[in-house]
Amino acid sequence: MEFIVSSAELLKGVLNVSKAIPAKTSLPILENFLFVLGDGKLEITASDQELTLRTAVEVDVKEGGSIAVPARQLAELLKALPDQPLTIKTKTDASFECIWNNGNSSLPFFPAADYPEIKTVGDDAETVEFPAQSLADGIGGTIYATADDEMRPAMNGIFFDIDTASTTLVASDSHKLICYTTDDVKAAQKSSFILHKKPAAVLRSLIDKGEGDVTVRFDAANVVFTYGATMMVCRLIVGKYPKYRDVIPQNNSNVLRIDRIQLLNTVRRVSVCANKASNHVKFNLAPGQLEITAQDLGFALAAYEKLECDYAGEELAIGFKSSFLVDILNNMSCETLVMKFMDARRAALIIPSEEEAASEKICGILMPIMIS
Repeated sequence: MEFIVSSAELLKGVLNVSKAIPAKTSLPILENFLFVLGDGKLEITASDQELTLRTAVEVDVKEGGSIAVPARQLAELLKALPDQPLTIKTKTDASFECIWNNGNSSLPFFPAADYPEIKTVGDDAETVEFPAQSLADGIGGTIYATADDEMRPAMNGIFFDIDTASTTLVASDSHKLICYTTDDVKAAQKSSFILHKKPAAVLRSLIDKGEGDVTVRFDAANVVFTYGATMMVCRLIVGKYPKYRDVIPQNNSNVLRIDRIQLLNTVRRVSVCANKASNHVKFNLAPGQLEITAQDLGFALAAYEKLECDYAGEELAIGFKSSFLVDILNNMSCETLVMKFMDARRAALIIPSEEEAASEKICGILMPIMIS
């Protein structure tokens, strides 16, 4: 095996897939990159058997072959090299050389046959095309609302609800629920899958601020995302996602319109004096006015702030966990948002204002907490 490659391009390739190298594993071979030389390109694969990343780098192939190379040492070597042509070739049955302008190194390799086979999707897989930016925005706008629930694994991921007219990404931890809907993704028939939040975060980092489309192929067990020269394969969460549309309030008649940043900063200031265990803040709503309060009687702490606002409805006192509310406000991008309430015991609906609804695709619901 022998090829010549730009050291910077090779570094970019190995860093793209290195997120799939496991920190700890019972299979030492998974601590390596799998190198496979093809027609003018080098395929680089990394896997922890739950998540697999593969990319391709253009190279000048002198002699074909495939080997498994130590991930940590190769990455550290490439980071320390300035951009220059790099020759990589096998030297013996167990080692290979990296040769650059004024030096070289020798590293061990392992037989490619020892690398486990990567499971992908079957012939019955469904395919959809996702604009890269819409997919990155959808993951970024929902992933913070996923749960860490061993008893209900479906809640630990993002639910992709793909329909003939639009696609909705959903995440919930039972206290808050976030939906991101885009009309850019449609399918011939209704389908769905649940993507665990770990590979979702990796996928977002690969495509964030990218252009073009991501091809998504999935069956009952696995999903394959293909973006440019990079491919990600991962196992899906098996389970049934709750009927999220049934819990989205439809008739909340008490309506608050307010500047999002103003509300976010006020909640942050007032929550400094909230009880550290509960993080509770209280909204007192009256026509034209919102008062936000928090207190921790054990430490004699209290804070309140009044805001002028556009509120139409009955006088209402309702409590929220401030950290959940801050998460939602911080992950929306609209200037003016609308909060709709029914009463102090039922979920509040949080959506962008009517003027921004077309560009802001996020909506959320937040469960209240009991207040004294």
